[in-house]
Amino acid sequence: MTRRSGALASTAYVALDQFSNNPEPVVMKWGFILVTLYMGPLGLLLYVMAQIPGPRIRVTEGDRVRINVADHLPQSTTVHWHGLVVPNAMDGAGEITQAPIEPGDHYVYEFTARQAGTYFYHSHDHPDREQGLGLYGALIVDSKGADPEPKADHEYVIQLQEWLRRQGLTYPAMLMEGAMPKYFTINGKAYPSTDTVKMKVGETIKLRFIGSNNNFVHPMHVHGGRFTVVAIDGNVLQAGARFDADTVDVGPGQRYDVIWTAREPGKWLIHCHIPHHTTNNNVEEHGGGGLMMILDVGR
Repeated sequence: MTRRSGALASTAYVALDQFSNNPEPVVMKWGFILVTLYMGPLGLLLYVMAQIPGPRIRVTEGDRVRINVADHLPQSTTVHWHGLVVPNAMDGAGEITQAPIEPGDHYVYEFTARQAGTYFYHSHDHPDREQGLGLYGALIVDSKGADPEPKADHEYVIQLQEWLRRQGLTYPAMLMEGAMPKYFTINGKAYPSTDTVKMKVGETIKLRFIGSNNNFVHPMHVHGGRFTVVAIDGNVLQAGARFDADTVDVGPGQRYDVIWTAREPGKWLIHCHIPHHTTNNNVEEHGGGGLMMILDVGR
């Protein structure tokens, strides 16, 4: 198979707050799951199933999963199942474990979800470009039987990313001169377009932080009191190993599950504690930008 690559063809710019509607997770309850993912261009951006991030895949520990990936990009791609133990041929490392999927072709990934926890998928062919332009999504594996991780009244998945906009075009941001990011998103949206989660005093929320971004470590902080870290990288911490904090450093590829309790009414922020990452091109809108969202707690 001949590998093809090249520049993305379109030069259209799409506003950062138009990427995602925080789609409902793809939930299958039977023992064999079939998911089709279409990878395609959206202007200079890339998408999975016409959204950024890609659809949330949610399965149960022990499920047999078959995922058909169709490449509608102008270049080759693969998909890696980050953190999951899968057969080597299913790992998605382009030119290492498989030939890249060429434009117009497809590839079937099949594996058993053997580990419960918070994971994600992303391109592993041209990842600096493809993952940086939107080819990633959450993959949640629920525990079969008794869940060793504490329950919460609410749950919210937070996928992080950095972006560069220059002369009306969007590029993948990189840690190099001339490519530093100017925009930052949670689930494809920059504040004030990020979601607001409504809660009541006394309720809890499980926040699943996913480092789906390519470059920076983001110290993610929650106002209104400490939270408890209950899982790291998909691994549930034993009761004696759980710890309280109010900030976790979420690096590329890392995942943290934390549970926060609403102690007082009001609007409580979740945000990155690097001030530049809470602006939109160095500008604050309605109190901030970028990696910010609100937990709106009522009585």
